[in-house]
Amino acid sequence: MEPPTIIDLGLFAIVLTVLLGPFLIRKIEHNLEAFLFVMGVLAVTLSSFESHENLVRLYGENIPHVGWNMHLIMEAIEEPVIKGIVPAVLVAGLLFYYGRDKVQSAINALLKVVPLKILVFVMIVILGLSASIITAIIASLLLVELINAMPMERKTRVNVAIIACFSIGLGAVLTPVGEPLSTIAITKLQGDPYNASFFFLFNILAVYVIPGCVAMGLLGMVFTGKAAEVKQKVASASEETLKDVVIRAGKVYLFVMALLLLGSGMKIIIDKYILSIPPQIIYWVNMISAILDNATLTAAEVSPMMGMEQLQAVLMGLLISGGMLIPGNIPNIISAQKLSITSKEWAKLGVPLGLILMAVYFVWVFYIPFHIEFNL
Repeated sequence: MEPPTIIDLGLFAIVLTVLLGPFLIRKIEHNLEAFLFVMGVLAVTLSSFESHENLVRLYGENIPHVGWNMHLIMEAIEEPVIKGIVPAVLVAGLLFYYGRDKVQSAINALLKVVPLKILVFVMIVILGLSASIITAIIASLLLVELINAMPMERKTRVNVAIIACFSIGLGAVLTPVGEPLSTIAITKLQGDPYNASFFFLFNILAVYVIPGCVAMGLLGMVFTGKAAEVKQKVASASEETLKDVVIRAGKVYLFVMALLLLGSGMKIIIDKYILSIPPQIIYWVNMISAILDNATLTAAEVSPMMGMEQLQAVLMGLLISGGMLIPGNIPNIISAQKLSITSKEWAKLGVPLGLILMAVYFVWVFYIPFHIEFNL
């Protein structure tokens, strides 16, 4: 492997800045969307200076779009809307704004007959498993409204939201409807030898995903223990205005655009340094999904030339690590926006939980011969 170029070093510096900036500088924490957008612009700009000779050595004659081009600009502008992310956030925000009282009444009625811990368990598991049908976006919007309606202290709300986002991030992969990662994976595997159909990812990943969603539900019950013993009604989050609903949709738009630019700008170092390493190592390297768009990494890494174990390892690594930090996936972004969760608060639980899950699934995928493939 050739030594890193100045461009490579600059891109690695951007990755480091994205990782550490929100934790070290408060202004970045409070303006995370704008910060990530600036880092995305810098990454794309820097990659634009990569020499043609280096690109030829890396890609041969089939050099992809690198750096700024009209296709990337239009994609960054259109994708947050075309993929339905921003419209869903805006429409659901308006529906919940006008229907919040009914949600609160329903939760209060349920709490009279169902313990709070059981309600949390059911919520986390059902939202996780249904995310592949209703999409991760709608599942996360439902999550924050339900959490806001439950009698929980702030710390409990934060922890339950983080755990539930791990569940939603896992469950959304089971069909190509759930999230962009699964859509891209199915598209890349449609031909031989896999001939991937609608339920392909369910067939190869459900054995890992379903227990993971149930485990997150059980963990959510543990973190709800103390909250269940406090007074039944805790002051809910401050009522938001219509202006807040619109501003949140705008922030999500900027967030998605920023992640797309970051992924595009990092394509060079992904292709140069990640794709050639063994699956056992790439599984752990995929923890960069905590700050980069996992759909971009899926597009770069997934190939029909991979064996089944490699596919499972790559996808599970991306799914789990996506829950570790706020930029990791859309449910995190929406929940953090709505519940005012800081990067430090998220990382305090998200990072250790993600590392534990990564370790458990690493052993399961690579060393435990327990694989069930469904045939739907």
